Amino acid sequence: MITDGRGTPLAITLTGGNRHDVTQLLPLLDAIPRIRGKTGRPRHRPKKLFADRGYDYDKYRRLLWKRGIKPVIARRGVPHGSGLGAVRWVVERTNAWIHGFRRLRIRWDIRDDIHEAFLKLACCVITYRRVQALC
Repeated sequence: MITDGRGTPLAITLTGGNRHDVTQLLPLLDAIPRIRGKTGRPRHRPKKLFADRGYDYDKYRRLLWKRGIKPVIARRGVPHGSGLGAVRWVVERTNAWIHGFRRLRIRWDIRDDIHEAFLKLACCVITYRRVQALC
């Protein structure tokens, strides 16, 4: 899942539980919708990608640089204290919000399209609640 800086989900891809996260990095980036904002051509990719040590592979760093995305990825074998925890907290919080929906906590649905539909519905409810909190 990719979120904006406030925890609102931007893109979601659904994969099997036995897949390594880094193999799904590029399809997840391709699933990001156009980012609206300033006039002109809208951005289709984020400027930076924050990730944990599981994504620390030179191959994927190079692929991100080719796409114009700055990888901010913690290095394996380096002690903690990189400062990424404050940014990653947003993602962990969003995952906790999604796990607040009982049906999504454990995947019971056999069909992936039904599970993805409930996942998107949960993201809509999360976004609605965030907007309600601002008003």
